[in-house]
Amino acid sequence: MNIQHLESLNDLVARITGVVVRERVPDRILDEADEVVVVDVTPETLQERLLEGKIYAPQKIQQSLDNFFQRRNLIALRELALREVADNVEEDAIATTPNGQFCNIHERVLVCVSTYPNSVQLLRRGARLANYMNAPLYTLFVADPERFLTKEESLHIHTCEKLCQEFEGTFISVTSNNIANAIAEVAEKYRITQIVIGESQRSRWQMLLKGSLTQKLVRLLKNIDLHIIASEKISSSKQWRSTVQD
Repeated sequence: MNIQHLESLNDLVARITGVVVRERVPDRILDEADEVVVVDVTPETLQERLLEGKIYAPQKIQQSLDNFFQRRNLIALRELALREVADNVEEDAIATTPNGQFCNIHERVLVCVSTYPNSVQLLRRGARLANYMNAPLYTLFVADPERFLTKEESLHIHTCEKLCQEFEGTFISVTSNNIANAIAEVAEKYRITQIVIGESQRSRWQMLLKGSLTQKLVRLLKNIDLHIIASEKISSSKQWRSTVQD
């Protein structure tokens, strides 16, 4: 079968190619297969096979090259096929590996935001990182159960949520009085590989007494890269600040 025939990918394939594929196969067929083998060829090779009459009858060759089998479509579909197989491999590996001993195959970026004013800037930084890695983007807000947000703070978090959606990310909100544990639990649940946070806003004395969020995360996280975005000590109005409240 071709990747464009998979039922769950039908809408995505239509957006990529402009063609609605009507011959579709249920996802369960792929899920129940004992083995999946991907036949990977370059777009150029596939076009050559088409020109040689190995795919369609001669009268359909040029029409296919001008429409569905354009190079840009084939590049996107090839990546889609490789990702689909990689997802299946990852799921199988997780199911057969003891907890905590498996490293994720795909990159997944988690940005931690809070009520600090410049959470938006940190979210943009994380979105760029996700874009560079071609990875899914997740945004996490940990709400303190012992305090209510002000109207301005609620509006700020709502802005972060909308921006996350604009970046085609997933916004997650949890309630916990232990921020580090909450971040670690979300990271495990969503199989995160990259976490973006801001530098601690605590004084050196406070960090000596209670420890910083960064220190706590380093102890809790396994096989996850932690990106700490520093505040810029400059006089201009643009200043990077932490978006995770210790």
